[in-house]
Amino acid sequence: MKIGIVAGEVSGDLLGANLVAALKMAHGGSVELVGVGGDGLAGEGLNSLFDYSELSIMGFTQVIARLPQLLRRIRQTADALIAAKPDIIVIIDSPDFTHRVARRVRAAAPDIPIVDYVCPSVWAWKEYRARDMLAYVDHVLAVLPFEPAAMERLGGPPTTFVGHRLTEEPGVLAARRQNRLERSQTKPTIMLLPGSRKSEINALAPVFRDVAATFAARNDGCRIILPTVTRREQQVRAAIADWPVQPELFVGEEAKWKAFAMADAAVAASGTVVLELALSGIPAVSAYKADFIGRFMLNKITVWSASLPNLIADAPLVPEYFNDTIRAGALARWMELLTKDSFQRRGMIEGFERVIALMQTDIPPGERAAAIVLDVLAEKGAVK
Repeated sequence: MKIGIVAGEVSGDLLGANLVAALKMAHGGSVELVGVGGDGLAGEGLNSLFDYSELSIMGFTQVIARLPQLLRRIRQTADALIAAKPDIIVIIDSPDFTHRVARRVRAAAPDIPIVDYVCPSVWAWKEYRARDMLAYVDHVLAVLPFEPAAMERLGGPPTTFVGHRLTEEPGVLAARRQNRLERSQTKPTIMLLPGSRKSEINALAPVFRDVAATFAARNDGCRIILPTVTRREQQVRAAIADWPVQPELFVGEEAKWKAFAMADAAVAASGTVVLELALSGIPAVSAYKADFIGRFMLNKITVWSASLPNLIADAPLVPEYFNDTIRAGALARWMELLTKDSFQRRGMIEGFERVIALMQTDIPPGERAAAIVLDVLAEKGAVK
């Protein structure tokens, strides 16, 4: 079996590797990969067409600045998949890239079935994209439980909730086992998560500097920790060099989960990390600063919250601060409330238990996703 696979970021690469491993087990025969991915997919046998870190861009200004390069990589990837003639193609997240590739492939080779792993956020903005996907996606593998109903409402392709890899993440499970409240009564530990992209770190570092200073001034003996990915270590070290209160830095994936196990509460850049915190049982507040073009697009967002735990629970569990509404003093005071046995802390943790329950699946996500990929291949294979 030959699989075309396209992943544009680290999270997509991890999903792809998990999926391919499950496909190998279910298929029983040899599996050949062609496409784009990172270390995870390389471990499953993919020789990526190029370094996929080129695709890790965020914000409208970055997309515009790198548009020529992005378009070139779209053409390169689509042409390679068309030439390889895989039995099926799986595109994973990063819709600005992967969906453009899929459209080009479908136009040139309409008989190749295409599965989209990770539903794009059509439920948040540009809802018409759901119906547009019918032209080039045969099935969507959703990682959030509310997405199949949203896609059906919007007239998109068939969609199945397969579960989320984070529900099986050992670091998440270990963090959830911690008795934080007992420890936080004597030495509260807060975690700052400014994001993994350069633009996020640049935007939030000054705010987090003041959060650390305010919290430390009001809470003697506190501990402030800051995890970061390896590729951003030098940027983060430079950003915190002049902070009056120095956080303890945790670099790399393994160190990140150690930090999660230590944290009593967190302030995080809005994104998947907020879901990681919820599944880990760590009370949190989210913050986000859009670039100047992104600010003009905010009025196009139709969803009521940008926080995944809020959307999953259908309730405002995690407080959110955006752009000019961000105040370090408010974030620091939230950390005080969430490191104590407060009504706010108890309510948030109770809400997170609901999120955890809704995210559970009977079959591991990778196995469920692999079964659907094989079903689509069996259904569409007769067309070839």
